Amino acid sequence: MLRSLSIRDFVIVQALDLDFAAGFTVFTGETGAGKSILIDALALALGARGDAGVVREGAARADVSATFSTTPAVDAWLADAALNAALDADDSGTLLLRRVIDSNGRSKAFVNGVSATLAQLRELGEQLVDIHGQHAHQLLLKPEMQRRLLDTHAGLDPLAADVAQAYRDWRTVVRLRQQAEQQSRELQLERERVEWQVGELEKLAPQAGEWTEIQQEHHRLSHAASLIDGASAALEALSEADDALRSRLAAIVHRVQQLADVDPALQDILAALEPAQVQVDEAAHSLARYVDRLDLDPARLGEVDARMQALHAAARKYRVDPEQLPAELAERQARLAELDAAQDLEALAAREHEAKNVYLKIARQLSQKRQQAAQALASAVTDAMQGLSMAGGRFEIALQALEEGQAYGLEQIEFLVAGHAGVTPRPLAKVASGGELARISLAISVITSEASPTPTLIFDEVDTGIGGAVAEVVGQRLHELGGARQVLCVTHLPQVAARANHHFLVSKETAHGATRSHIAVLDRDGRVGEVARMLGGLTVTEATRQHAHEMLAGPSTPPGAAAGDTQRANNTRGTRRRTG
Repeated sequence: MLRSLSIRDFVIVQALDLDFAAGFTVFTGETGAGKSILIDALALALGARGDAGVVREGAARADVSATFSTTPAVDAWLADAALNAALDADDSGTLLLRRVIDSNGRSKAFVNGVSATLAQLRELGEQLVDIHGQHAHQLLLKPEMQRRLLDTHAGLDPLAADVAQAYRDWRTVVRLRQQAEQQSRELQLERERVEWQVGELEKLAPQAGEWTEIQQEHHRLSHAASLIDGASAALEALSEADDALRSRLAAIVHRVQQLADVDPALQDILAALEPAQVQVDEAAHSLARYVDRLDLDPARLGEVDARMQALHAAARKYRVDPEQLPAELAERQARLAELDAAQDLEALAAREHEAKNVYLKIARQLSQKRQQAAQALASAVTDAMQGLSMAGGRFEIALQALEEGQAYGLEQIEFLVAGHAGVTPRPLAKVASGGELARISLAISVITSEASPTPTLIFDEVDTGIGGAVAEVVGQRLHELGGARQVLCVTHLPQVAARANHHFLVSKETAHGATRSHIAVLDRDGRVGEVARMLGGLTVTEATRQHAHEMLAGPSTPPGAAAGDTQRANNTRGTRRRTG
């Protein structure tokens, strides 16, 4: 549930802080006052696109923050994304989304104070808020939107995604087969070239790490003579000469031992000399073994030199470093395997057939579930139409089979409507008037929202084109929906506003050449005045106010949550906000 919204320097809003409660909340005000700006700001915090145009003129940046109560599903998502840190010890179960856009159009997003991506904001937003925009009824005329609405309502989006992936896999194999048929000559020439390269490199057989090892061996072999001379001279000085260091050191140690027997003060010096004698002995033995193993090997030097030249020549030919030759061989072997597969038309045809069958299997499952969902949704919308001045009207969802499968499935979805009894349903775009379209769109929006797990629903002027008794039915449906969900609605209809649990009035004023938006929480008297204005326009008579009283006296709030009680509690907390 949306708990609060904080806006800074967004369009014509300078500063705004709002607290929200459960139930049905409406935003009203004159046209252009900025009601939909609040919805746009919230959408920005939920990951919608934004640019420098949303920054209030003269400001450095726009800053929007929205606080929500979390759900178990949201908590699990936050844990998986490592974004589940609470704001502080008292805010467990709270989610803070923030979006900042500067005057240059650069955007930053945050989840619980941690930097996040717009994709993460959008994923969270889909679990928190469902926004029905003011142009929803125009979008409803598009076949793609009709299909997406049905799939989303029925929870078929994951299966539809599987169908789309299976379709892409199938078409990929189709393109490979067609390419093989059309370019068989070119592929054959390329295959011969790559096969020759693979054979050449396999004959060379470069090994990982070989270049470094062979460089080291070549360096050692090329300096073998100097290594033998140097090591032999060192060995002679250590142990083989008449005055070798090893003998002289042994004599010194022996002499100091004798002297230490006379003067114990020499024990420390003896303790230092004895390890040195041991180390010199070990060094002499090791050097002797090294000299024994070391030998001039012109033949091996020639082999290593030839190997280095072969590796270097291949590297120059393939324009890579010598140490990259093993990877080059693996890459060309993989390409040869691809070309072999591409030229095997029978294998490609078999793969194509298999991929098509996989697609058809999943797509038929989707078709079956769509058929069931279409019947249920059509029945629910038909029932809703009866209370929206369309008695006898009928809504149907046709699934028209396609000659060939598409990424979205085996059928085209089309919404059909009959405005009254005795009329054959026809495509929505052809038969629905503006008022009928608005009513049907609203019925679909409310019904699909009832089946959605999203805790907060927003309706932005979706009741345009509706009035009279139909408006009362719409207000009652939204109020009933508010009993189970948090519902926010931007409306111009007094019948809808009168059914709300909470009422915000949006206005604007121009001062010193700047336009600012204001918003206030209305108490009972304020609601009477605003509903009267919505009923009477510029002239509000006592009869209009009395009518507003009667409308608000209806069952608009549950026990213990009257609008006046809500306002008094909000006034105590300082909930009334003013922007600018």
